Amino acid sequence: MKSPYEIIIKPHITEKTQTLSFGPNWKDDEKNVRKYTFIVDSRSNKIEIKRAIEAMYNEGKKAKDEKISVTSVRTINVKGTSRRVGFRTPGKTAGFKKAIITLAPGQMLEDWGV
Repeated sequence: MKSPYEIIIKPHITEKTQTLSFGPNWKDDEKNVRKYTFIVDSRSNKIEIKRAIEAMYNEGKKAKDEKISVTSVRTINVKGTSRRVGFRTPGKTAGFKKAIITLAPGQMLEDWGV
């Protein structure tokens, strides 16, 4: 069994993922649905990713209303692109797997992207 820290590699922070993390109606926090993006291990599946996120962010929290719950996980395999390395030398960047996590309404990750 893999540890949650082996499954979740790092958060994937771009301008688009920052706007997803604020949610569509960021003024009303109780109904707001937030989405977060992470780079994950390419061999992990959606169930493992969901359990890893919940285990990482619910660690040490005792109250039920403080705990987060993941409602959906969407995964994308990003292929590596060909690049030039030096003068006329072909190269390739590494591919990775990206997961978009949707939380229950009104919930947010406090230390995402810091």
